[in-house]
Amino acid sequence: MAAPRPKSPKTPGPTRKDEKEESFWEKIGTLGRKKRIKEVQEVQEEGKHAIDSPGSPTAIDHPPEEYELGENEERAIIETKSMENPKFKELVTVLIEWINDELAAQRIIVKYIDEDLYDGQILQKLLEKLTGEKLDVPEVTQSEEGQKQKLRIVLGAANKVLGLPRWSAQKWSVESVHSKNIVSILHLLVALARLFRAPVRLPENVAVSVIIVQKRDGTLTHRTVTEEITSTYDDLGMRCEKDAFDTLFDHAPDKLDVVKRSLITFVNKHLNKINLEVAELETQFHDGVYLTLLMGLLEGFFVPLYDFYLTPQDFDQKVHNVNFAFELMQDTGLAKPKARPEDIVNLDLKSTLRVLYNLFTKYKSMS
Repeated sequence: MAAPRPKSPKTPGPTRKDEKEESFWEKIGTLGRKKRIKEVQEVQEEGKHAIDSPGSPTAIDHPPEEYELGENEERAIIETKSMENPKFKELVTVLIEWINDELAAQRIIVKYIDEDLYDGQILQKLLEKLTGEKLDVPEVTQSEEGQKQKLRIVLGAANKVLGLPRWSAQKWSVESVHSKNIVSILHLLVALARLFRAPVRLPENVAVSVIIVQKRDGTLTHRTVTEEITSTYDDLGMRCEKDAFDTLFDHAPDKLDVVKRSLITFVNKHLNKINLEVAELETQFHDGVYLTLLMGLLEGFFVPLYDFYLTPQDFDQKVHNVNFAFELMQDTGLAKPKARPEDIVNLDLKSTLRVLYNLFTKYKSMS
């Protein structure tokens, strides 16, 4: 049995000591370029009246030049009341404790999501711990450009692990993370926690109100939008919800090999009918093609080729295929798979085995 992993000391929640009500312009400065405290104080009073007047666009006659946005440029910040929401605080605390548990052996302790993760240093260590792979980045960098370069590499590696296309719009970016945008950082951490089955329970349906400030026609305006950070999770969820496959992976690798061989024999018994054969379960089912064809063979129906991608080219097409196969399973009376399509596409063997074992259980006696 593997030794229990070290636990980090419990860290306080995200509330800083000497916490005080920040003015809107202080927060804009925090999310934008780094500002000295003195500069922020100079514009506090000027921005206070505009922000304290709900429902009307902000219009500052002479803001400091450093705070002037380019035409159509935007800044964003969470409303204070959202940060005080108990579910939001719980999410931040759970993620901080998860990171600290993962990095306890390296004596790394995170106290604040934004202040400690914005430069990419701890994100690098976390990703290396989760994937078991070393990233080729400078260990320590003090310059802003150096930090952004490190972030660019770390986030690129994270997107690759998450199976996100390079060109698709993400909920995080180098600029948003480096500017300490806590919403972007939380989106990234939640995605990683769910992908790697973090042994924590994430609070569901956490949403925050975000103020977006934009410069239009030379005038600063603001609007409020709702950003959903977590949703309702109806899949197997986190690693704390263990099942038979968790036990096999953790304690009986020899029996796991027996299960894999049995499943390979089962799927090939049917796929051979159309001259297909499987040798590796995780790699040959990850694009959803064999899974879809297998469902047609098991139920004795032809799957129209226009309903799925026979040669999927990217992540989204593979997810579409796996989703389609899941729909076919439910149409034939099987329960909704507990695995996520994204896990199958990302070569998660445990998730693939769960899906195939459900098919094996129902159809094992078929000739």
